[in-house]
Amino acid sequence: MAKTSQIVKSKRAPKYKVRQHNRCQLCGRPRAYMRKFGLCRICFRKFAVTGVIPGVRKSSW
Repeated sequence: MAKTSQIVKSKRAPKYKVRQHNRCQLCGRPRAYMRKFGLCRICFRKFAVTGVIPGVRKSSW
């Protein structure tokens, strides 16, 4: 879980565009961010397993 201060700070517009960093929309995690879904890997996995994200299945081979 990200610090509340870091989440609030990341929501402000940066002075320079390059300084912007993607964060998970749910928990605010800055690492392992999936741009297509806007989630971190942990939240993505939680939603994929429960079937909330359409078209995503757990693979097995």
